[in-house]
Amino acid sequence: MLLEKLQFGLPWLEHLGLGKAHNSPMLGLDISSTAVKLVELSRNGKNCQVERYVIESLPKDAVNDGNLVDIEGIAEAIRRAWKRLGSPIRNVALSIPTTMAIYKKLLVPVSQTVDLDEIIENEAHQSIPFPLEEVNLDYQVLGPSASSIDDLEVLLCAARKEKVEERVAVVEMAGLRAQVVDVESFAMMTAFEQIQQQLPDHGMNQTFALFDIGATRIHCNIIRNGQQIYYREQMFGGHQLTRDIQRRYNISFEEAEASKRSMALPDGYESELMHPFIDSLAQEVQRALQFFYTTVSVSQYLRVDYILLAGGCSMLPGLDDAVAGRTQISTMIANPFTTMVQSGSIRLKELLMDAPSLLIACGLALRRFD
Repeated sequence: MLLEKLQFGLPWLEHLGLGKAHNSPMLGLDISSTAVKLVELSRNGKNCQVERYVIESLPKDAVNDGNLVDIEGIAEAIRRAWKRLGSPIRNVALSIPTTMAIYKKLLVPVSQTVDLDEIIENEAHQSIPFPLEEVNLDYQVLGPSASSIDDLEVLLCAARKEKVEERVAVVEMAGLRAQVVDVESFAMMTAFEQIQQQLPDHGMNQTFALFDIGATRIHCNIIRNGQQIYYREQMFGGHQLTRDIQRRYNISFEEAEASKRSMALPDGYESELMHPFIDSLAQEVQRALQFFYTTVSVSQYLRVDYILLAGGCSMLPGLDDAVAGRTQISTMIANPFTTMVQSGSIRLKELLMDAPSLLIACGLALRRFD
């Protein structure tokens, strides 16, 4: 077996778990740049049910550019979050940043599937710019190719062992168990499947631009018929507005962040700071779409049909209208919980406010039903 020869073995397969069944209860854990987020889902008949969720702030700069800097601080935040969640479940699915993963879709002739391990090994040697003993590798047969009935689509995915192991270690330091390690963009797509159920024809044959707007980056994920066809990150996020508030009112970064969230700021904040920031953010969304149109869309797709906004910044008042106005594309706030039922402990109003920032955690929590 390829996995035995390369000594990638079961630990990575259990952690990455592309498409594999995990029947044991499992929480979704998203370690973002500013907070850890835990989501617990269950089954309620044919529907998913939101049992619990929690968002716990991280120490400042505990995560930098996707790297876990303050391991102990992150582990402590996960411990606090789990205690606040009040769940007995200790197994978690977590993810690595998309930029830390190497993934590639391959076309393999059906006639050669008996040699699939060898084909994957050869492709890994060509595609991965690191010694293979330094990476965790997995692959998943996606199914028949839409463009060729004689080929299968196979997804090859790899990540540096150290990046996977540091996330597993911080989870174990918090007293939990890492059951699955996914990739953030894959988790977003899993959550997006819940949103698709609300759309005409379940969104088939339409192109969606899913923007996850975080504290420091905008993640643009273009999806069509369940497939990611484009991914890009841009350096822009909510911290820009926080710094503007900090400078304008001469307060600490932490005070500025808290005031931004509570909207407890002096008159003039919206016109002087928030509205210009929203306009800049809408420009960044437009710029991301222009990159897509010039690199992918020109040869395959005419235009994006819908824009979905997720992440903490997506709930800024009027952002969806500003994006729709700039792009002339229907824009909505992403809520993966709309088709789910809620347990009695969930406060619906709070869930509606928090849902866009829980997209990755929700996608990870859904892995328990694979």
